[in-house]
Amino acid sequence: MESVPHPDSSPHYERQYLDLMRRIWDGGSERADRTGVGTRSICGAQLRFDLEGGAMPLLTTKRVYWKTATREMLWFLTGDTNIRPLVLQGVKIWNEWPHARYVRETGDDIALDAFVERIAEDEAFAKRWGDLGPVYGKQWVDWPTFRYRKDGLYEQGPGINQVADVVESLRTNPASRRHIIEGWNVAELDRMALPPCHKTYQFHVAEDRGGEGKAARLNCVLYQRSCDVALGLPFNLWSAALLTRMIAQQVDMDPGELVWMGGDVHLYLNHAHLITEQLSREPNGHPRLEIVRRPPTIFDYGIEDFVVHDYAPQPPIKAPVAV
Repeated sequence: MESVPHPDSSPHYERQYLDLMRRIWDGGSERADRTGVGTRSICGAQLRFDLEGGAMPLLTTKRVYWKTATREMLWFLTGDTNIRPLVLQGVKIWNEWPHARYVRETGDDIALDAFVERIAEDEAFAKRWGDLGPVYGKQWVDWPTFRYRKDGLYEQGPGINQVADVVESLRTNPASRRHIIEGWNVAELDRMALPPCHKTYQFHVAEDRGGEGKAARLNCVLYQRSCDVALGLPFNLWSAALLTRMIAQQVDMDPGELVWMGGDVHLYLNHAHLITEQLSREPNGHPRLEIVRRPPTIFDYGIEDFVVHDYAPQPPIKAPVAV
């Protein structure tokens, strides 16, 4: 009988991420970009991660703040588009966009830290200046609809909760090829602080587990139109795997495979120090995610419901965010 290799003898799951980073940095096309920073970019990439047994694509060659990424995912699921709930939790990843808009529109060159402090302390100020427009969560759980009235005019109809619909369709029609959550609402792109980068999630159910009593496996394909590999992708991989794990729990399936696909996949030119340092490090360990509670719905998880085991990353590597 053919022997099964020990997990430690196969390539570490993080290798494919590091190989992608090296491929872009060594051979990508240098291009001007919207931010003015400049990138090296390739067209099209794919990464695959098996989520069985609690496995997660959590990078070990630098610390990834998975609780921050988790808080962002939970915020998406509320449909909120204002940064204030994130600011009050110490989550900083969206602060630069409303700050830049405030400075541009008011001429008040307030420091970022002072702007964020005011967002936290002044609810009215946060309502005026902390909103990002109809980004991710708004499209996920409240996609706008319009209906035709008898007088010939249109009025806004009830929003579509794509996440709830996908959970229901996975329960009632698992073989469907329409388990999709879409963020790219063309009609509202110009109102968003940043059009969705991780834009399309499609879920796939693998029914045949090779034996009776085995649960179906829930796979997820994420298409990302634009990907900052150094700073964004570590969060994106964690978040997509987390969402897959949460939905799998809600529909009584086992987590299967996360397939990530990128369109414009790039590294910023001012991240050279991060790239050089990270590529010099060796990945190590296999962190696992435990979901300690099954809440009533996909919208009822809290940060305390998630515990990561066996995560011993190397130190973080700081680099500026291109806005």
